[in-house]
Amino acid sequence: MSEPDELYTLRAQYWLGHYNLCLEEARQAARRPMAPHLKSEREEMMLRAQLALGQFDKVIAEGSGSSSPALQALALHASFLSFPSDSPDKSMIVDSLKVLLAQPESAGNTSLQLTACHIFMQADLLREALQCVHHGLTMEHLAMCVQIYLKIDRLDLANDSLNLLKQADEDSVLAQLCGAYLAIAHGRSRSDDAAHILSGLSEQYGPSVMLLNCLAAANMVSGKYDAAEANLKEALSDEFGGEKDADALVNIVVCGQHLGRGEKDLEQYLSVLKAMHANHPFVRGFLQVEAAFDRESNKYQVTA
Repeated sequence: MSEPDELYTLRAQYWLGHYNLCLEEARQAARRPMAPHLKSEREEMMLRAQLALGQFDKVIAEGSGSSSPALQALALHASFLSFPSDSPDKSMIVDSLKVLLAQPESAGNTSLQLTACHIFMQADLLREALQCVHHGLTMEHLAMCVQIYLKIDRLDLANDSLNLLKQADEDSVLAQLCGAYLAIAHGRSRSDDAAHILSGLSEQYGPSVMLLNCLAAANMVSGKYDAAEANLKEALSDEFGGEKDADALVNIVVCGQHLGRGEKDLEQYLSVLKAMHANHPFVRGFLQVEAAFDRESNKYQVTA
């Protein structure tokens, strides 16, 4: 097990989706003396938390003018997320990222590689994403390997990466989260294990929108839709500020369909999704199906 350092709590808060607490911890850590490499990591984690909170302008302003390749990559990530999914600017950002990765001063920069992996994944460039982290130089690299392998349905390779993660630190938050993701991917046979892990993390560190979403997913896989709906309503409550969270909104619509909720019950969530997340894959797919249905139904309209 690796020894905790000055940024242990900061990392844990970020990984668990407590982004405001992560920022608060980063500000407190700034007052304490620490090694230069930890100071650089603290700055990166602050920008990553701001990125997760949708504060793209702050990340772009801070990272664009930096000499650090890792911070420059975070600025590119913020720019990437700020454009619509069909914008040609996204391709230009990916090209800029590839140029940044090829620069001599970027060689071996694990933070840059991690951010590049995130951007490539969101651009559906899974091969390039895996190339950034497949050596497993850090625990976060291994965690990303788990997620990529799950995305391409290679549970065997995801399990191999998880085992390497556990060898580094079996009790780490990352190892527990990745264990839960893999258990959910295995289906109903192991979804209760995932729910147990996620409930334990929520009890230890406090629930977050991200943890509640994951717990809802585990409960849905187990067929426990009432419990999943309760998780999602908690995530969408004012207490957690997740009323506009895309994952929670999509999950509660899907969960509501399994529970036989009426159109009026689901429309409140769908309207927020359409208004706030028009470029989300679920919304785009939903609108395509809705438009196709309207086209077909018009063919059979009966005129008086």
